[in-house]
Amino acid sequence: MILPVHKWMAVALAAVVTLSITVSTAAPASADEGFEFIYFPHQGIDSEFSNDWGRPRGDDGERTHKGNDIFAPKLTPVVAVADGFVTFVGTTKRPGNQVRIRHANGYETFYFHLNNDTPETDDNRGGAEYAYAPGIEKGVFVEAGTVIGYVGDSGNAEKTPSHTHFELRRRGVAQNPYKYLRATLARQKRVYDLFARLDIS
Repeated sequence: MILPVHKWMAVALAAVVTLSITVSTAAPASADEGFEFIYFPHQGIDSEFSNDWGRPRGDDGERTHKGNDIFAPKLTPVVAVADGFVTFVGTTKRPGNQVRIRHANGYETFYFHLNNDTPETDDNRGGAEYAYAPGIEKGVFVEAGTVIGYVGDSGNAEKTPSHTHFELRRRGVAQNPYKYLRATLARQKRVYDLFARLDIS
């Protein structure tokens, strides 16, 4: 079976990022004892984000942002930041297509606005094939770095550039993930730079 281009890219990038654990000497970014961000939520380094935690949301501004929005090209592979069990795969109104993962010590990560379009469109007709990676379903265990879905603009993100709303929670309470995301992406970029210098293909 011939895989779509984005899935071949996911396989190739997974191999590169997996090697990062071997060649990087920096310690993983840690949210607390017993929980570490091993991977950045997006494969590759073509992502942008800021510390938009706590900013007003909604027409009335009564809601506040409970995560960080990570912008990247549509269909960029989204990965689990740490080992854990998938607790939810599906769609709800504002978050759209999403995956939720439970980790050690009461931590959870949420990945919202996953793709709902067919490639190179904004048609809302993508279906599960273009939202979630094969085998991702409630109850499965995923290792850090496992592809769980693909960047999109589902839910209330239809009028924004494609991105993943990433949330970190501990025992149900939202935490600002910004400094951990920043540290993990910096480490990932160092690994990609190393591979570029070594001309590894």
